Amino acid sequence: MNNEDFSTKVTLLKALAILLVVSGHLEFSLMGMFTPYSFQLALFFFISGYLFKEKYLDEAATFIERRFKSLLVPYFWYNLFYLGVTVLIFHLTGKFWGEPVSLKNFFITPFLNGHQFNLACPLWFVTQLFMTMITFLFLFRMLRTIKDNRYFHLAVFGILGILAIPVSKVVKVDPFMLIVIRTMFSVFFVYLGYYYRHFIEDRINIFTAKWLGCIIVIQSILWLFNRDFDPVHGIGLSYVLVWARFDQQLIVPVLTALTGIWASLFVVKITYPYLKDVKFVRLMGENTYHIMANHLLVMFIITAVLLHIHNIPITERANHNIYWIYNPVQTTYLYFVLTMVISTYIGVGLKYLKKRFFTFGENKKLSKA
Repeated sequence: MNNEDFSTKVTLLKALAILLVVSGHLEFSLMGMFTPYSFQLALFFFISGYLFKEKYLDEAATFIERRFKSLLVPYFWYNLFYLGVTVLIFHLTGKFWGEPVSLKNFFITPFLNGHQFNLACPLWFVTQLFMTMITFLFLFRMLRTIKDNRYFHLAVFGILGILAIPVSKVVKVDPFMLIVIRTMFSVFFVYLGYYYRHFIEDRINIFTAKWLGCIIVIQSILWLFNRDFDPVHGIGLSYVLVWARFDQQLIVPVLTALTGIWASLFVVKITYPYLKDVKFVRLMGENTYHIMANHLLVMFIITAVLLHIHNIPITERANHNIYWIYNPVQTTYLYFVLTMVISTYIGVGLKYLKKRFFTFGENKKLSKA
């Protein structure tokens, strides 16, 4: 695979992953028997491992610095922005969508659960990704020192991922253990992405008709464990990683994450010839951070507009949770399309402004010199 194809396929995979996140928050599935919340975050961790460069095992400081700049710096800019937005909405609706304003909630809560401001709560994934990648780096370094064998590494990371679920059931899930459990679960999928890139992708064809048949059979069996038809039934195949909530399942969350990742790779493989030159699809994949950060706000604004059109006071919005949308039976797909378009181009616009500001700053330095 040449560099251009590699980059484009990763971009399409990211686009699919963020589409799955947004559709999940609108409570519908883009991929039929693969339910929302059953694998899309594992897919993002998988992509991070897929992109991990082995050179960073010997350049830890460089890796940490780059992840800090790419993940945490924009995170806290968004955190500041959503502080202002949350205060503004409080004055409009009378409801404060988040935790009380404090230094702890601004700087510490992001690493615990990321729900200090409800409209930005999807960004909890960013701080967890930072912690997961740093853990992965040092754990991988240690394992390589102990024994430089990929099957040994896969076994250790696999055991960590699988054990995360029973651990969540036998220990008190306080803020510290919440981070531990999430990291145990997610670090497995980071290594799985690394393993796939280096030892499977160009060596073993896992997208044959037999593989497809096996995945369909496995997922249909897993569907027997699904109970996500009504809130009283439980979450079934879905799991809520941010709270380490795996319902009554033990191994099912790992299995459905694996089948979902395979299905996502398969979708990208078969659609690649048709989507590789579609500009908007590529823009989605290049702006997943900004879509993750802003899609709930966009949905919130769409709801406010629809309430205004139907002469319903905006205060009605305060009577529902952060994911509530107006008349979902008829409007869900309108929300989905508008949210993806608007939040994608918010990302495009922010990148343009950043580039212009950076260029302006560099030109100013040169003129002074």
